[in-house]
Formats: sequence, C-alpha cells, structure tokens
Amino acid sequence: MELRAIIQIALRALARNKMRSILTMLGIVIGVAAVIAMVAIGQGAQQQVQAQISSMGSNLVFVSAGSVNRGGIRMGGGATKTLVDADVQAIIRECQACAAAAPGSASSAQVVYEGQNWSTRVNGTTSAYFTVRDWPFAEGTSFSDDDNRTAANVVVIGETVRQNLFGAVDPIGQTIRIGTLPFQVVGVLIAKGQSGMGADQDDAVYVPINTLQKKITGQDWLSYVMVSAKSQQASYAAQEQITSLLRDRHRIQRGQDDDFSVRNLADVAQLADQSSQVLTMLLASIASVSLLVGGIGIMNIMLVSVTERTREIGIRIAIGATEEDVQRQFLTESMVMSLMGGILGVAIGVGISVVISNALHWPVLVSPLSIVVAVVFSIGVGVFFGYYPAKKASRMDPIEALRYE
Repeated sequence: MELRAIIQIALRALARNKMRSILTMLGIVIGVAAVIAMVAIGQGAQQQVQAQISSMGSNLVFVSAGSVNRGGIRMGGGATKTLVDADVQAIIRECQACAAAAPGSASSAQVVYEGQNWSTRVNGTTSAYFTVRDWPFAEGTSFSDDDNRTAANVVVIGETVRQNLFGAVDPIGQTIRIGTLPFQVVGVLIAKGQSGMGADQDDAVYVPINTLQKKITGQDWLSYVMVSAKSQQASYAAQEQITSLLRDRHRIQRGQDDDFSVRNLADVAQLADQSSQVLTMLLASIASVSLLVGGIGIMNIMLVSVTERTREIGIRIAIGATEEDVQRQFLTESMVMSLMGGILGVAIGVGISVVISNALHWPVLVSPLSIVVAVVFSIGVGVFFGYYPAKKASRMDPIEALRYE
C-alpha cells in the first residue's frame, strides 16, 4: 500500500471515534507542552544567570586582599594591607595573558546635590576600570589619568544615583558633595542592573583612586584589583601568572598561605551554566513523565481498536493483505495520533511560555532544538507504544478473525 493511502485510512479510522482519539492525544499534548514550557523556563533562567555574570566584565579575574594570621587567629578575607598600586603596575607589565588591570578601593558616604541626598558606595579606581568591566557611558566620559595623578575632585555616577539625585536634570558638569568635599560629575554609566549576587551595580559613584585614598579614606593599600584577560581561555593562564607574580612580590615562601585571593569568573560562569543545565534536565525529565503516560494511553486505545476491528483485519488478510501491511496500518494510526498531539502540544507549550514570561516576568527561552526534540520524541512514543498492538493485529489468524463477533 502507498503511504498516502495508509495515512488516509488511518485518519478515517481515527475520525470514527473522534472523542476517544482526542482524549488519547491529550496525554501527548500535555506531555509535549510541559516539556516545551519547562525547558523554556530552565534555559531562560540559564541565560539570565549568564547575562548577570557577563555584566561583571569580560574575561574577568578578580584579585582581592586576603587573610592574615595574627597571634594564631586567622582574620577574614580583606584583612591584609599588602595589595598596593605597584602590584597593579607589575601585573600590567609582566603578566602576558592580561589585557588590562584596574585597582580598586571602596568606602561609603552620603552624596548630596542641592536638596537631594543619597547614601551609596564610593569606589576609587582608574579609567581602566570601565574597560575591564566593559561598561560604556550613557553621558559624559571617564576621569583621566591626569585626574588620578593630581587627585582631582571628579566623579562618575551610576544610574541609580543619577535618578535619586538629579531626576530630570542633566548631571554632567554639576557639582555634588561626597561627605564634605565637592566633586564635579564628568560621566554617567549606563544601567547594568543587579549583579549575580543581587547587588545593585548602578548604586555607586567612582572617583580617581588617589582622590579616594588621599582625601576620603586615608589608606594607601587596595581592596581589590580587577584584571581583564586577553580571552576567556587566557583567563586561566592569567590567574596562574598573577598568583605567581604576587607571591614573589609579597615574598611568600613555599608552604605559606597567600595574603591575597585570585578568582576567575570563568569558573563561576561554568559552574552556573552546569547548575542551570542540571535544573533544565530535571524539569524536562519531570515533564517527560506526562509523555510516557500519554504513550501508555495510546497503546491502550490501539489494543481496544484492534479488538473492535478484528473482522476488518480478517477481511484484509483474506483478500491478500500481508502481515507487514496490517502492522504498518496500525503503526501509522499510532504515529499519526502522536504526531498530531505533538504539534498541538508545541503550540500550547510556546503559548504557556509566552504567558509565563508576560504575566510573571520570568525569563523564558524557547529553543528550536527543544521543539524538534519534543516532536521527535512524541513520534517515538507513538512508534514504541503502537508497536505491540500493531504486531498483535498482524498475527491474527484470518479464519478466527472472520468468525469473531
């Protein structure tokens, strides 16, 4: 028999019991829709986490002050005062895998503009910081290296600070007060939103590192150094080079603990990606149970159909139909039912994903691959669960089948 004729016969057989066919397909519809929606939610969450990590900067290696042992008591991270600007210059000069480096130190202060005030973080750094963080400006520019050398009172502000201090007023060229000191606003950064840890990256102001150290904190050491590697692959080499260089500069003997910490954000991104993939697979596996239940429903209905059409099977075999013809006919009916359910399930799954995204403001990502896999899997379910009923029908004795009432 031709494939077209087989499909037409299968559609007529399914149409004879419309409600039963619809209810049977419902299991496949629910299963495919659940898989599409769950995978979309999982991949959306994965994409959001990666975007938050990427917002920290490109190929970032984070060097921070470490712990120190005082009288047998180990202080927490950031307790050492050995990380200095000379270390930053050495990293730039000697670490071949590093593209740029920016020192950093932080404090907190009340910033004031006319009648408005806001408590925020005050970060001291250099102009290279915005390159390392891959952070463009919405307005104005960064402070210059000359501003840092002369400890000038200039400031770059984040979007949250701009909104709370200036509102609709253009902040460029305006003077704000940080503590008791006046600073001129030279730039406004574009909004980056929350970091991977949930902190508002836009709620901060940035001043030259020398200005912060000489006029605000009085400290001559650094809290951290942000380093941009030449590539993501080079970030691991950069991590090793920085560690070796700082141990040598800080005269740390073999076997002694580092007085600094070096973290590679590529490791964080990889760990987050693996966690998100596990979550996506878990959600997809749970949703796939519905597909298996739908497959069992198809097998049950096909067995009922074989029993109801026993005389029809006997007549077909008697007039020359082979076992392969009968088996192919019932297997096609099972596949048509699962394929129609799969297509409808894809449409509903995509619709559910859109509704979740719009109503609950959750990130979702419907990938074409998940749609293809869901449809192929639904067809596979039809073949797997339809095989036994089709095989049973093809092995009927035509004489006994014709006698069946």
